Amino acid sequence: VQLQASGGGLAQAGGSLSLSCAASGSTFTIHKMGWYRQAPGNRRDMVADISRTGVTNYADSVKGRFTISRDNTKNTVYLQMNSLKPEDTAVYYCHAALYRGTTDWGQGTQVTVSS
Repeated sequence: VQLQASGGGLAQAGGSLSLSCAASGSTFTIHKMGWYRQAPGNRRDMVADISRTGVTNYADSVKGRFTISRDNTKNTVYLQMNSLKPEDTAVYYCHAALYRGTTDWGQGTQVTVSS
């Protein structure tokens, strides 16, 4: 599966940004799609994911601020990020968890939140 991410950029604290990630290839093999993020010097952590049936999962740090959604007809997942905080600054990576147990990754996209 190939993943093409878009969106992100620069926002002020309290602002909003959105990300999208389009999957192509063997998309029927995708179970979950979502986002991880990695700040400099930190590990890559899960932000949010959504299953093919719409079950969502969020990191505690983004609950109530971020919303993940998915359009299965377009094989695209979206992340709406509201009430952004400087600690949300990171490179965000789209991922697709496949039914066979492997994970594919998209290229990272930078999100920077200024205080």
